[in-house]
Amino acid sequence: MRKTPDAVFLDRDGTLMEDAHYIKSPKQVRLLPGAAAAVRRINDARVPAIVVTNQSGIARGIFTVDAYEAVRNHFESLLKAEGAHIDASYYCPQHPNVTGPNSCRKPATRMFEDAIRDFKLNPTNVAYIGDRWRDVVASKSLGGRGIMISSPMTTAEDRRRAQEDGLETAASISEAIQLLFDLTDSDKSA
Repeated sequence: MRKTPDAVFLDRDGTLMEDAHYIKSPKQVRLLPGAAAAVRRINDARVPAIVVTNQSGIARGIFTVDAYEAVRNHFESLLKAEGAHIDASYYCPQHPNVTGPNSCRKPATRMFEDAIRDFKLNPTNVAYIGDRWRDVVASKSLGGRGIMISSPMTTAEDRRRAQEDGLETAASISEAIQLLFDLTDSDKSA
């Protein structure tokens, strides 16, 4: 029997909105089909929906922190218009080619550890959803459940690594949310 997760960690670009490579303007924000409904399902379960995203465009000088915040605000306003909300967003502005080694850029776990601390979560009962291996592999070291979804950015290497690591896969954000909540809902009624 699976329990309802204490929180769902969500990648942003390629998972909830189109990945347009270095999104620096609110005009580039496009929610993916089913993204708002998926977040709303998390919200309806009274589970924190937490975005964890790499934003190396800041370190690379492609966009500023202010531009990132403008994109985040617009993204969240589009979700809000569809009755969904994000409880918190964590981002890593670094890239090892520019800033050197760091502990925040996924697949590193610092952003997840910060959220686990901030929300006082049980790390063995959280879920990680993203379209790349690096978005969900923290589940192997921190605990919890990793589900990698398919997107145009999901590489054959990501799929191979996910399979080798025994991570779950889903065709979309909608399917991943069904895996998380439909099983727990049916367990509750059994």
